[in-house]
Amino acid sequence: MYITILHQHKNMKKLMILCAVILGFTITASAQTDNKAEFKFASEKYDFGKIPQGKPVTTDFEYTNIGEEPLILTEVRPTCGCTIADYTKTPVKKGDKGIIKITFNAPVAGVFNKTIVVTSNAKTPQKYLVISGEVLAPPAAAPATTGSNMK
Repeated sequence: MYITILHQHKNMKKLMILCAVILGFTITASAQTDNKAEFKFASEKYDFGKIPQGKPVTTDFEYTNIGEEPLILTEVRPTCGCTIADYTKTPVKKGDKGIIKITFNAPVAGVFNKTIVVTSNAKTPQKYLVISGEVLAPPAAAPATTGSNMK
């Protein structure tokens, strides 16, 4: 009986060591993911307000890399052809800033709400930026007068 208890004690000791090793790997793995790059935008939405139809307007979305690893944008994709995106193409180091420049050229009058999909190597690999506003049609031309003055 003593040998059985001693044997069970050794097995329990091995099991505890195995659990400790697994726990150590888990903690190490989760700590490594915390080092990933990460965005911090001043704002993820921009309202242009009322803008004239057919005249491009531009805004900059500034972001800071608050992660440890360099932040690399792999794609910045507007969801419509009336929006153009330009962005910082070089890796953004910890604490540094980058810019995503969005230009919107309104083809039709009316309210708009457009999304830009930002893909990167960050903890949150996709971010969504939103631009909105209202496009005003150009004022209608005054009717032409014929020049005749009939009384």
